[in-house]
Amino acid sequence: MAFVVSTESTVTDEDRRSRIYSGEVFCIPPRATVAAFAEFAWTMIVEAFGDVDPVTAHESLAVEEYVKILGPLKTGFTHSPQSKELLRAVMADFGADLGLTYFDVPKLRVVPPASYLNAGLGYNYTPHRDTWYSSPQSQNNWWAPIRGVTADSCMVFHPEYWQTPANNTSAEFDAYEWNQSSRRDAALYIKSDPRPHPRLSGTGPGAGVRLIGDAGSILSFSGAQLHATVPNTTREARFSIDFRTVHLDDLVSNAGPPNVDSHSTGTSLRDYRRADTLDALPEEVVSQYDHGGKSDGVLVFDPSVLGVG
Repeated sequence: MAFVVSTESTVTDEDRRSRIYSGEVFCIPPRATVAAFAEFAWTMIVEAFGDVDPVTAHESLAVEEYVKILGPLKTGFTHSPQSKELLRAVMADFGADLGLTYFDVPKLRVVPPASYLNAGLGYNYTPHRDTWYSSPQSQNNWWAPIRGVTADSCMVFHPEYWQTPANNTSAEFDAYEWNQSSRRDAALYIKSDPRPHPRLSGTGPGAGVRLIGDAGSILSFSGAQLHATVPNTTREARFSIDFRTVHLDDLVSNAGPPNVDSHSTGTSLRDYRRADTLDALPEEVVSQYDHGGKSDGVLVFDPSVLGVG
């Protein structure tokens, strides 16, 4: 099928979900709620870097010092109550039912030039589906640039593999082992990243489509899309926010595109919280997706291991 990109911003949440499950990607122009979320993130970034310009900090800081800044910055943003409030406002703005919508905590991504840092806290994601990371087929991905991006520092999609199986290493990924060590140890890796990120195996990703946007814009797409980080070849760091949502009805009905090639174990669903109350998903729903996880692993990641309560 053709790769369809829509800039529509007034579709219902139900219609949007149905369309991304069919492979469509929404590239939504700037709107106030997303801009407010991005501005909050930028304020935290500026405070963390102090007198150094965050956009060019890599030019003056040793990479070890840079990583020491990123660690508390990223975890502080993710677990800030205000981040959750701003995320909730974005979802309400897009017409989501906050009693049926659940979100994973938002992530702050920092991608300096790849020649400086492309591992650990600055990991450049190779072509992958989020479903390879033990995510449900109905996962909705949201991605927003904080200061705008160019074609040399954005995200790339590989539409030839939409609903086409690809050889990959997802069978080596277990959500509970990831919670136990890999998420905790990200800051240890600067020159290489040995963590078991699922990736393509023995095949290329095919043609790529790069989507760019201004601050306040946002992408919405299926977690089953094959996508990757474009290695940053500019002289400025790229900053972005991403988060993931699921709809309770979609989980119960097993909605979403068919699973064509994911073999990961465990499930990421225990990380999700209801948008209005922050309650966890009902265990009877989670259990439908909990297959073969590591028996002595960690079901829910504990942020206290990163020094954030």
